[in-house]
Amino acid sequence: MIFDTHTHYDDSSFDDDREEVLKKIFDSGVGCVVNIGADLSSSGTTVELAEKHERIYAAVGIHPESVNEVDDSGISALRNMIKSSDKVKAVGEIGIDLHYDKESLEQQKEAFIRQWDLADEFGLPVVIHSRDAAKATFDVVKDRYEAEKKPLRAVMHCYSYEKEQAVMYVKMGLYIGVGGVLTFKNGRKLREAVEAIPMENILLETDCPYLSPEPNRGKRNDSSNIRFVVAELAKLKGLTEKEVEDITYANAQRFYGI
Repeated sequence: MIFDTHTHYDDSSFDDDREEVLKKIFDSGVGCVVNIGADLSSSGTTVELAEKHERIYAAVGIHPESVNEVDDSGISALRNMIKSSDKVKAVGEIGIDLHYDKESLEQQKEAFIRQWDLADEFGLPVVIHSRDAAKATFDVVKDRYEAEKKPLRAVMHCYSYEKEQAVMYVKMGLYIGVGGVLTFKNGRKLREAVEAIPMENILLETDCPYLSPEPNRGKRNDSSNIRFVVAELAKLKGLTEKEVEDITYANAQRFYGI
């Protein structure tokens, strides 16, 4: 059984066939998915989707590209979403993205910390987005780890940095999100990171509709494609595909408290 820990089935690319796709993925051996919010609007539709489907859970949060939404009213809105549904299992995706906008780094860091504080308020884990921001993200995580003096409940979504940093994240209690990039020819860094960390700290994810694995790269992604990631992960770790599925399913249940 497969647990897809990071999806965006509320995305408009699924508007024409969302229910058909969801039926297909659950018929294909996917047991659960967590749909992830990226701003206030998508966080709201994510909660609605989770309430409608037994095997879909929700994370609510504001992506760094929508950092201007992280003010008192935005935090209040997220708090109300968490209170409104027991299907909300995390805060995310939150973090730092310097790919297009380096000028808002301090604002992004503040938004990241405020939303992590909100997660702690409810005892929820966080889903961390980090793009072109290895040091800035690591510094926030490290500061929190040193302040709390205990393992952190967080996952590095779509991990893309060096293996050495992955090892340090794992030592602080974090999980590493692994998806379609593992199958890419240019996915060497992720493969090296995966080889360097324990299976017990790996979560499977699609980030669908994005990042379809080979051989479907470039097409709309969905959770049924995780089987290609499972196969690559099994090769790297010297495990059977069933062992990979079982371990990562248990990891996801533990992380999300499901």
